Amino acid sequence: MRIGEVAREAGVGVETVRFYEQRGLIGQPPKPRTGGYRDYPDAAVRRIRFIRRAQQLGFSLAEIVELLELESGDDAGCVDVRRRAEAKLDAVAAKIGDLERIKGALGALIEACPGEGPAGRCSILEAIGDGDLQLNPTKKRE
Repeated sequence: MRIGEVAREAGVGVETVRFYEQRGLIGQPPKPRTGGYRDYPDAAVRRIRFIRRAQQLGFSLAEIVELLELESGDDAGCVDVRRRAEAKLDAVAAKIGDLERIKGALGALIEACPGEGPAGRCSILEAIGDGDLQLNPTKKRE
C-alpha cells in the first residue's frame, strides 16, 4: 500500500502518517532500490487506528509509545496495560475535578458581576487581578 492509501484507510492525512513515522510510532518502509514508492504493510493501518483511538482516550504520544512497546514486548502482561489505563483514568478524574472547580469559580464571578459599567471596574477583572478567586485546581476544597 502506498502512503496515500494507508492514510485514507486509517482515516488520517498523509502528513499524520509522516508525523507518526518521525516520532517512531510506525515504521517507515524502505525505499525500493529501483526507485518508486514505499510499500506499507496492512498492519500500518491497524497501528495508526490504534494510535488515534488511544489519543481519543486521552493518552499522549509518549504514553502510546509505551502501550505499543507493551503490546510487542514479551515480558509485559495485561496487568501492565491495566495499570497504565488506571493511571489515565485517575488523571482524567483529577482533570474533571479541576474543571468543576474552575466552572464553580467562573459561575460565582459571573453571578457577582452586575454586567454594566466600564470594563476597568468590572468585578470579574478585579477578582482575577487581585487573585480573589476561590480556586485552587491542585488542592481540593473542603
